[in-house]
Amino acid sequence: MSEILDLSGRVALITGAGQGVGRQIALHFAAHNAGGIVVNDYFLDRAAQVVDEIKSAGGRAIAVQADVTDLASVKTMVQQAEKEFGRVDVLVNNAGNAGATPDPDARKPFWETTPDVWNNFIGVNLYGVINASSAVIPQMIQRNSGRIITIISDAGRVGEAGLEVYSGAKAGAAGFTRAIARSLGRYHITANCVAIAATMTPAIEARLNANPDMKKKMMEKYVIRRPGQPTDVANMVLFLASDASPWITGQTYPVNGGFSFAM
Repeated sequence: MSEILDLSGRVALITGAGQGVGRQIALHFAAHNAGGIVVNDYFLDRAAQVVDEIKSAGGRAIAVQADVTDLASVKTMVQQAEKEFGRVDVLVNNAGNAGATPDPDARKPFWETTPDVWNNFIGVNLYGVINASSAVIPQMIQRNSGRIITIISDAGRVGEAGLEVYSGAKAGAAGFTRAIARSLGRYHITANCVAIAATMTPAIEARLNANPDMKKKMMEKYVIRRPGQPTDVANMVLFLASDASPWITGQTYPVNGGFSFAM
């Protein structure tokens, strides 16, 4: 199985990879011999720190600052990836924004918010996925191969009160992924989603650690009574990026500790 999960020679571009889940995916890919990793983040210093980790372990990586909500910025990032590594074999759309507040009860009801708030969710969680996908698809078609993996949220599968627009944006990303899977299958390009629940990113960890009672109440909703770890997500993404999954496309895989079930 380790040979099937080997990514030797493959180049991956991971958005929002300067911390949390994206960082772990980048480190996971490097540990499985990826030929090159493009570590993207809105903040270049965070991406550079991850690149240093990868290089220290003997891997190849570059840090690229780009705003995924800006198509021109994304196209420039992909050009940098191609200049450095020749191509992009695997795109991981990880960049996301839940707009979490320290106190969920402090969020305004959706009907009291404005497009300024909505656009923040839609820009990163939906347009970010569309922009990055559109930038890499032409060269994947030319090479007749590729993997597109998008990190969504269980909020996009089941909905979450207080995160209505975020839920809609993540659901939209899943619908977009299913559609491109139909369009791209003839070119041996797969497109899938990984839906995650409460995962110990820096923001979630700080929030839960600050409120043990809230953490306990939240974990009662999970069959496996612990928060997710970035490695839990990275394992599934690695599988979908590897030769172990050539006939899987258009699917959404929950990695959620049993918060919700899928059929």
